[in-house]
Amino acid sequence: MNGTGASKNTLGSDVEIKGNLKFSGELTFDGKIDGEIQTDGVLNLGDGAVVNGNINAQNVVVRGKVNGNIVAKEKIDIKTKTELFGDIRASKLSVEEGVTFVGKTEVNPNKVSPTPARPEAPKAPEPGKPTGR
Repeated sequence: MNGTGASKNTLGSDVEIKGNLKFSGELTFDGKIDGEIQTDGVLNLGDGAVVNGNINAQNVVVRGKVNGNIVAKEKIDIKTKTELFGDIRASKLSVEEGVTFVGKTEVNPNKVSPTPARPEAPKAPEPGKPTGR
């Protein structure tokens, strides 16, 4: 290494991968992958990216089409025109207008444990008022 930090790599739209992808540093991916992507670095998906599998990364910038769950230790940034079908979990989340997202989301920057909600007592109807119509 030359000491300038993490490497930056690019896989263009002509790349098609069947299998898992693991890397360090930063990757811009604009191709197709049927498999998981795992990194302790940054994944930038391009507008032409098609991912059929789960993503586990430090930070993810999402474009293109993703069918799978995304877990980021820090931030998920979902850009305009993205189609995302899967659950996402991160400390920070940014979603631009025009995104298609079908799934569940968990954003927990302070890693707070859920506390059970207190059930609210049902409200009794006021006396003297007819119920129904």
